[in-house]
Amino acid sequence: MSAVIVETPRPARAVEVETAVLDIVENALRNARFEMDAVVMRTAMSPGIREQHDAFPLIADRRGRMVAGQFGSFIDGFLTGYDGTVEEGDVFFTSDPYACEGAISHANDWLVLLPIYYNKALVGWAAMFGHMSDVGGKVPGSLPTDAVSIHEEGVIVPPVKLIRGGTLDQQLLDTVLNQVRLPSWNRADLNAVLASCRTAETRVRELCERFGVETYLSTLDLLLERNRQAMAKLFRRVVPEQPVTFEDFVDDDGRGGGPFRIKCTLWREGDRVVLDFSGTSDQAEGSINFLLNENVLRMFFGVYTIMAVDPLILFNDGFYPLVDIRIPEGSLLKPRRPAAVSCRTHALGRLFDVLAGLLGQCQPDFLCAAGFSSSPHLMYSGLDRSGSWFQLYQIGFGGVPARPVGDGFDGHSMWPSFTNVPNEYLEAYYPLRIEAYESVPDSGGAGLHRGGNGIRVAYRFLEPGEVSIHDDRWFTKPWGVLGGEPGQRGTKILERVDGSRQVVPAKCDHLVVRAGDVLHFITWGGGGWGDPLERDPEQVRHDVERGLVTVEGARQYGVVLDAAGVVDLNRTRALRAELAATRAELPRFNRGGTLEQLRQRCLSETGLEPPRDPSHSGVRAEPAGTAACSTATRPSTGAAQPSGYQAGGPQPRPGTGAHSALETLVHRIARQVAAR
Repeated sequence: MSAVIVETPRPARAVEVETAVLDIVENALRNARFEMDAVVMRTAMSPGIREQHDAFPLIADRRGRMVAGQFGSFIDGFLTGYDGTVEEGDVFFTSDPYACEGAISHANDWLVLLPIYYNKALVGWAAMFGHMSDVGGKVPGSLPTDAVSIHEEGVIVPPVKLIRGGTLDQQLLDTVLNQVRLPSWNRADLNAVLASCRTAETRVRELCERFGVETYLSTLDLLLERNRQAMAKLFRRVVPEQPVTFEDFVDDDGRGGGPFRIKCTLWREGDRVVLDFSGTSDQAEGSINFLLNENVLRMFFGVYTIMAVDPLILFNDGFYPLVDIRIPEGSLLKPRRPAAVSCRTHALGRLFDVLAGLLGQCQPDFLCAAGFSSSPHLMYSGLDRSGSWFQLYQIGFGGVPARPVGDGFDGHSMWPSFTNVPNEYLEAYYPLRIEAYESVPDSGGAGLHRGGNGIRVAYRFLEPGEVSIHDDRWFTKPWGVLGGEPGQRGTKILERVDGSRQVVPAKCDHLVVRAGDVLHFITWGGGGWGDPLERDPEQVRHDVERGLVTVEGARQYGVVLDAAGVVDLNRTRALRAELAATRAELPRFNRGGTLEQLRQRCLSETGLEPPRDPSHSGVRAEPAGTAACSTATRPSTGAAQPSGYQAGGPQPRPGTGAHSALETLVHRIARQVAAR
């Protein structure tokens, strides 16, 4: 089954292209890609797309190979999965990951593909997908943590023609929008995505008009070939023929099982690089599975390599034939239908940490710590005083890992184009107040280069409603490298209006909140790089002055400050000598303990029970109805607990907070609340 391209046949004749034309076309396409972003930002309605830019553009050649974009080519998966014709005036739409080989990875991503024709011949593709804030399903936001099937996660649209020969299929669109909670948002966001593709279509046709179709297509071939040659040289330089292996873990699946291993082995065979994920955990019962499209992974690997080694290489899909991807069927990264996939973001983020560990072993000068880790999500919904439905979807940020060239960024997205939702926007459009938005001192791992700090956002809810939380790195720590310390875990603390306090799991739905409750949404820090005792004491003092490191935290760097905040050089020298004499050999990777050690310390350090070892009883068949869904249970304690907890999952102990650094943070927050 594959798509059939309908066009007027044209001779596929390659022509010579002048260097100036090559540069003009390349930069024109790059500008068109950013113009696509601008169109979406100015016309979408949801905060996720309009404010945080959770949409990914693509301009491709006639074969679907990306020549400008951000997320790599996903058109090949669509063309393979679509059984029908592609004709001029058509626009395609899908939200089914399984129908397009993971070209999109969960039902919230609505993908629009527009074939670009010029003089009745196909000359390229424009495409974009954006994360819709809601696509129906069992919970607002459509990211149920306890789902065991994609059928619980919202409307699933197979590859269809949204526009056929220039005519919109209004009944199809109305049927899809009838399944979602905020159809006005979805309609506006879908129109924004479509308008961005129309913009790219216009720019490509202008280039064909200016230079001629044969010159334009030949230019794209040259751009792709230039990238292939450059990446082949890069791979030979940085990827060894001897295999290297690295693994990291997604903490839990939202149903109590975990952690789940992502394991990858990397080596090179001539010019070809092999990424083999044998040893990765079986698919999860919960919704953390990530249907990983091979081309998307090729893009991840290529971009990471370029950014770490040679940022001057211009990125496109030309190098894809040089990367061989091997992912076991039925694994966490290649689940079988109908496995739940809505919360795949945690595995997506963890892939970057795995790539960092792999490439860092190949080229120690490029070794970064961990910290991409996840993409924290918060959903808050309910009825306001006027009886109108409100629904917030927001992406939070953690600490970016420390790097060979410097400190990690504090509270920054793993995606470079993402931005935070302004607090003023949140307070203007939703019944809440942001009472704190701050860096969490000492949460970044200590090192010669400090890991980026996580952030604490304190949401005071002004209306009763329900909250969903999606995060990770609450059990495992973002590891440090070359002597650097791991970053602190993230945690979520709910301060009830009656003064009670509870630690909330990193993955939960149906968390009932009342007017006056405060949720402290605290994200993880990035791991540190290098020996903390080698960091310039004046830099540590400056970090303390800026509130990024505490006076006590400065002692991790062997730095002592006097009462005036000035470095005490004599006591600093003595403390550094003492610390150096008593510590063991510095590890290449510091995970903060083995999995078993983390399990033993989990309750005391996090306030939550550790996840249980996943039990894999085979792949689920298509469920008949919803009998396979588990029922959310509430811990049998006298303390008020949020609903949405899963039996056997990570449970808090009533009245307990976390200990050590986390306990200190909890008590500091409690004091701030009491002071109000």
